[in-house]
Amino acid sequence: MPLVANSRYQPPFYLFNGHLQTIVPSLWRTVPEVNYQRERLELPDGDFLDLDWSRLPAMRPTDGLVVVSHGLEGDASRPYMRGMVRALNRAGFDALAWNYRSCGGEMNRLLRSYHLGDTDDLDLVVRHALATGRYGRVYLVGFSAGGNVTLKYLGEEPTRVPTEVKRAAVFSVPTDLRASSVHIGRLQNQVYMRRFLKSLRLKVRAKAELLPGQIDLSGIEELRNFEEFDSRYTAPMHGFDSAAAYYQHASSGRYLSGIRVPALLVNAQNDPFLPASCFPRELATNSPFVFLETPPEGGHVGFPEGSPDGEYYSERRAVEFLTAEVPA
Repeated sequence: MPLVANSRYQPPFYLFNGHLQTIVPSLWRTVPEVNYQRERLELPDGDFLDLDWSRLPAMRPTDGLVVVSHGLEGDASRPYMRGMVRALNRAGFDALAWNYRSCGGEMNRLLRSYHLGDTDDLDLVVRHALATGRYGRVYLVGFSAGGNVTLKYLGEEPTRVPTEVKRAAVFSVPTDLRASSVHIGRLQNQVYMRRFLKSLRLKVRAKAELLPGQIDLSGIEELRNFEEFDSRYTAPMHGFDSAAAYYQHASSGRYLSGIRVPALLVNAQNDPFLPASCFPRELATNSPFVFLETPPEGGHVGFPEGSPDGEYYSERRAVEFLTAEVPA
């Protein structure tokens, strides 16, 4: 323990493989019931983060705050983020869906942007929320890249994590970034790779326009996978010598043993983004804090269901884990 032996997730019959369970929720799901109030958080280094709050009405007591972190090139408006925020509000939580640098609809000010191991910004967001004085309990939820940041945050320096942070639930997490970058580059996953690279190229071009003379765009269209892009841009822009050094530093898998609060990791076995090394079964078996659930189905940041209330399994499971007397 804590290996979760039997996952209860069952996909709808018409979403019969991992690609459908990934793509259909991403492209066709809508969650209209969420209304965000945006706050701009100015950062000590002169940059900013855009925070999207979804608070319960003033007359309704809250069970605490959940900070929700999105995936690579995502933002707080994505259906999986809105669906999670709605479920958390229904369960009695305030929610704070934060947008990484460059992801809130406006390019950030500095040469650096965000990366998959950047826990400092998450820490700033958590401490900013605590400074409001409204919350004695904070919980963390993350998807994909945001799940990696969340797990790394909890495990790399456990004493840095505020005592108000009680539990976490993360989904579809590439805990081994090097292996994941290779896995998503396989022929059958090229539709995802092309989409990510298109977004990342646009970001780099926008950054080059904002900061003339600081970014070399030559050959940017020739980059064909994450390792090439990260070697050319992500690593040097964030102080790493190489993509390999970046992956080594940023992969949450190497920090899981340091986690000291209950943390649920749900990775579907048919996730097209995740190789075998992203299913840390041995560690979870020997950890009192990392709960690993590996349903056969679910896709990547998918887990769709046909429930009448419109909620997905990931949302119900997160609420269940965060509110359980004894996590399981």
